[in-house]
Amino acid sequence: MTPYKTQAYIQSLNQGLMKPTYKDEITVLEKVGDNDYIVDYNGVKCHALFNWFVGAYFADDIYGRVTE
Repeated sequence: MTPYKTQAYIQSLNQGLMKPTYKDEITVLEKVGDNDYIVDYNGVKCHALFNWFVGAYFADDIYGRVTE
């Protein structure tokens, strides 16, 4: 899979909000499951999901960090 840049709702930017509001740029690095992606957000590798109903990625840079 070729890495690509896109917009995503970021957990740390939307923490405490009832509805995600803030997006930022991520780089999708690889697909690791049916709907599970490893992404890079500001130098932090984390998990992200793609929600087909709203057509957006949701990156968890707080609890979904990837440590290698």
